[in-house]
Amino acid sequence: MPDSMRDKVVVITGATSGIGQVAAEKLAAMGARVVLIARDKARAESSLAKLQASGPGLGHTVHYADLSRLREMKRVASDIAAAEPRIDVLANNAGALFGHRRVTEDGIEATFALNHLAYFVLTYGLRERLLASAPSRVVNTSSRAHKRARLDFGDLQSARSYAGFMVYSESKLCNVLFTRELARRWAGTGVTVNCFHPGFVDTRFGSGSGGLFSHLIGIGKLGAHSPEKGAETLVYLASSPEVAGVTGQYFYKCRPDSMSAEAADDSVARGLWSESARVSGIPEDWG
Repeated sequence: MPDSMRDKVVVITGATSGIGQVAAEKLAAMGARVVLIARDKARAESSLAKLQASGPGLGHTVHYADLSRLREMKRVASDIAAAEPRIDVLANNAGALFGHRRVTEDGIEATFALNHLAYFVLTYGLRERLLASAPSRVVNTSSRAHKRARLDFGDLQSARSYAGFMVYSESKLCNVLFTRELARRWAGTGVTVNCFHPGFVDTRFGSGSGGLFSHLIGIGKLGAHSPEKGAETLVYLASSPEVAGVTGQYFYKCRPDSMSAEAADDSVARGLWSESARVSGIPEDWG
């Protein structure tokens, strides 16, 4: 769909590799100006060069931040809000899986911080631009792994017990719950909020998780599909007129898919919202 995203501004995280990079390039080729949020300068510059080749002359930019740190999440959102008069799409895509428990400088378990709180805080920081640019879209990368998980509000930081894949699955459940609660709060604003499962994709994901787990992930990727295939639903949710009015849904292969009972529980979604606001120091009534 050449030019179908012309004059649109897309902010995307996790776009220096994997499905995020592919999606960013495809959206740039469709005419979008892409704003990257990245941590690694070398990879970001490489990604920016690819964007400029895919969509030349559009003024693609990059902002640097460590999205596991609250102050960095808030700063980069403020910087982008100041630089961009409008935002048509926010794609919260960055994420990781850690084989061993890590705690950030804020005292937050790293998976919860990067995979969930960064989505919550960035969307909060860019809310005025998204609302003013309506019709606009928020797209959150989740995973079918969410169906394995339940939230324990007494141990959201996994301090009592830690298993890397289960904690990752819980963070992906958080993505679906956040999607549904934000969609409910923003109903009627013209901003849609959806999430998706990209499938099991052959990317850098999991390669730095450590030890045996990294080895097992590598073996599993022998049967994985390509980043190009995994990016299709992200691009679809960011750009397709078919989903212009659709909100609060979980997608797989560009179609609505079933979510777990836990993910569909409104009381769990409200509880996660309240706890996320408390931990991040953001007003609970922002949505």
